[in-house]
This record gives sequence, C-alpha cells and structure tokens, in this order.
Amino acid sequence: MRQQTETETFVRDSPTVLSYAALGCWTFWLYAFGPALTLLREEWGFSYALLGVYELFLAAGAALAAVGFVWAARRLARGVLLWCSALATVIGAGLFTLGDGVPATLLGAVVLGLAGTTMLTVVQAVLSDRHGDRRDRALTEANVGAGASAVFAPLILGVLAASAVGWRATFALPAAVLLVLYLRYRRQPLPAVPQPATATGAGGLPLACWLFAVLTAVSSAIEFCLVYFGPQMLIHAGMSAAAASTALSSNYLGILIGRLLGARLTRRPGRGVALLYASLTVTGPSFVLFWLTDQPVLAVLGLFLCGVGIANLYPLSLALTLGAAGGHEDRANARSQLILGVVAGVAPFLLGSLADRYGLVTAFALEPVLIGVCFLMLWGGLRARGANA
Repeated sequence: MRQQTETETFVRDSPTVLSYAALGCWTFWLYAFGPALTLLREEWGFSYALLGVYELFLAAGAALAAVGFVWAARRLARGVLLWCSALATVIGAGLFTLGDGVPATLLGAVVLGLAGTTMLTVVQAVLSDRHGDRRDRALTEANVGAGASAVFAPLILGVLAASAVGWRATFALPAAVLLVLYLRYRRQPLPAVPQPATATGAGGLPLACWLFAVLTAVSSAIEFCLVYFGPQMLIHAGMSAAAASTALSSNYLGILIGRLLGARLTRRPGRGVALLYASLTVTGPSFVLFWLTDQPVLAVLGLFLCGVGIANLYPLSLALTLGAAGGHEDRANARSQLILGVVAGVAPFLLGSLADRYGLVTAFALEPVLIGVCFLMLWGGLRARGANA
C-alpha cells in the first residue's frame, strides 16, 4: 500500500518548480531562434540551405552536450551543472544576437545548442530522479510551461522587430529570468544522481529504450522542420516575413493547448501510449492541411492543429525512453539527446537543401515520412518492451 501511495503521489516541490522554470527559459530561446532566422535571412539575404545550416550548428552543439553529459553528471552535482549550463546558454544567446556576420552568429548557435541542451538534460534528469514512475506527468507539466514560452517568444520577437528596440532584445528576457531563479534557488539542493542498475542490452540500454529514443528524436524533427520552415511556407502563401514569423505563434498556441490537455490526461498513470498514438493521428492530416493549401488562413489553421498533435510527442516519448532505461536513466537521457541532435539537425538541413533544389512545397514531403517513422518506432518499442517484460 505504501509503495502504491508513493507512486501515485505527485508533489510540485522546489526542485520541480525550478526545473519547470528553467525549461521555460530554454524553450523561449529555442522557439525564438527559428523566427529570428527568418528575420536574419531577410536582413542578410542568405539561402534556404544556409538557414538549415544554422539549425545544423544548433543541433551539433546539442549532440556535443549529449556526448559529454554522462561524464559530466558522474563528476558534478546537478546544481553545478544546471547553473553553469544556464550561464553558458546566456553567452550563446549573446553571441547569436550580437555577432557581426554569419561566422559569429553560427558560433553563437553552436554554444546555444551545447549549453541549452545541457541545461535541458539536467532539468529532465532532475524531474526523472524526483518523480520516478510519475516522470511522464512531470515532463508533460514541464512542457506546458515550455509551450507557454513557445507562444510568447515569437509574439514578443515580432513586436520588438516592429519597434525601435529590434528583435535581438528578445533574447535578453530569459537571461533576466534565469538571474532571478539563481538568486532564489541557488542554495536549493537537487536530487542526487541515482546509482545505476546492472547493465542490460546494447550499451547497457535495452532495445526498447533505443527505439523510444529514436521516436523522441524523430518527433522533435517533425516539430523543428515546421518551426524553421513553417514561416517560409507562409511567406510562399503571400505573408510578409514579419507577419509569417508572428503567425508561427499559432503553432505554439496549439502546442500549449495540446500540452494542457496532455497534463490533464496524464494525471492518471497508464495513458501515455494511447495519447502518443492519438497525437500522431492528429498530426498527419493537420500537416496535410498546412502543406497543400495556398490560403494563408487555412495554412495558419493547419499550423495550429499541427501544434495540438505535436504537443505531447516529445515529453511522452522521452518518458518512455527513461522508463525503459533499466536503471541507466542518465545514459538514456544523454543518448536520446544525442540522437535528437543528429536527427533534428539533419532533417531541417535536408529540407532546406531539397527546397533550394526542388522548391519548398515539394521539400515538405519529408514531414509525412517522419510521421510514418514515428508510428513505426512506437510500435516497435512497445513490442520490444513487451518481449523483455
């Protein structure tokens, strides 16, 4: 009875609140990055392929963070990792926004990806350590706040872009919030690193864990392709660059609404898999609406519905990955971010290259392929998990 009570009890204590807020800061930067690239491309006139290179550099930084996370987590406390990565993320944001020319801003993208992903991975580790079997609820709730940040980031960026202040000031806002969090929580102890269980499967991780990690990565690639090239599609449909960047908030609003629904549904254990299948089912036809219409209003509606579908793919896929880790949650966390960095970096770059060669509408045929891969990875991961049970 006691074990059941501990499993079902969910407490939003100080480490949880800190994790939610830190994730919101990183998400604000991440979702401002794509619209900022649209405005940067308008200023400097670079190609779709170079736009994809920025995402590739951001993803390369994320991959480097994932490679080094297990090593760092064994040697540094969660709090040290969190605050050091937060400071480095501020530096990366500064390089990206204040850098003079493509090389400097690309360096900023790498640092932003490296430090921001480290902060993200620490936050996910803290929530997993703290909430155990209820990590699906913790991760889904954390991403509700992230969804709110995603809604406001392009809106604030669009407003500042139209003002004398300029869009670059948008990237200073999360830095100010992190400073407040540091002053409030710098002495807050975070959960200790759990001792790993006996290694199982390839690299100590079961097959199901690897398949769920790929699911996490590919579902993120679906989202990032829309984030980075969705505004370009809206421009293709007749909107201005500033209006298209601001209209991307419809996608983020859909994500926020979807995550609010997901947080409500995951209050009771055991609903994650059904919600994942439902989310993928919504994403498919919603993307087709966005992809094939030449009407800006319908395209924005399609983006909104895509957001509702995409909303819970990442947190629930990650929860499945960590739940199948066999006691190696830090390793699974890092490996999932490594695969995510590679897949979510290559996919937008590939889409941009295809757009330069064949046109943007044709290039977006990549998205249905990614959605199909997600269905396959979810089905395969569940079968592998059942075989090991």
